[in-house]
Amino acid sequence: MSEPQIELYTANTPNGWKASVALEELGLPYTIRALDLGAGDQKQPAFLAINPNGRIPAIVDHGNGGHAVFESGAILLYLAEREGALLGDDAQTRSRAIQWLMFQMSGVGPMMGQANVFNRYAPEKIPFAIERYQRESRRLFEVLDGRLAERPYLAGDAYTIADIANFCWVRIHAWSGVDVSGLDHLARWLDTIAARPAVIRGLAVPGDGGAAKAEEVVKAGRAILV
Repeated sequence: MSEPQIELYTANTPNGWKASVALEELGLPYTIRALDLGAGDQKQPAFLAINPNGRIPAIVDHGNGGHAVFESGAILLYLAEREGALLGDDAQTRSRAIQWLMFQMSGVGPMMGQANVFNRYAPEKIPFAIERYQRESRRLFEVLDGRLAERPYLAGDAYTIADIANFCWVRIHAWSGVDVSGLDHLARWLDTIAARPAVIRGLAVPGDGGAAKAEEVVKAGRAILV
């Protein structure tokens, strides 16, 4: 295995999974820098120099002069363009992939994130807020389901970064308290992507810190856990 050029700063979250799944799908060797969000690693000066917003994920591409990229959607686009993959083979597919990526970034992620906050973490249960964000998340899932009734993947016939981005969030619908019953096309898509070997490996990054899980990722031949 070649020396990793990509450093991935990440944690066990949907946005973190986007980056590791993409790296696995692209077959790029990378070094994992696992951050302890509870301990505030993401707010330390060394990381803020990479991402001034203090959020994961972020990457540093040492094959491109130590170029740093933050924001999960920007990372997906950067890696896809770097490798010439996961964006389709024509301009229309690329455009659709970017549109559905933005759909996740502007809609699915924020709405599910708020559903998580009010459903799981808020010190006071506010039924209006919980229902509002769960309902909007469900509506967005219905939009995805409608699209997936027409094509196997969001951009069409090609699996792209749009599928990676949306999948990594939609897969945690139960944690957000969002019902997906009756969304058969969405369910088919979730099952299809969840079975991909690169997705399985990517979702194991950075893992729970256990030696066994870390060893599994290393043995897959892509990542070095540090």
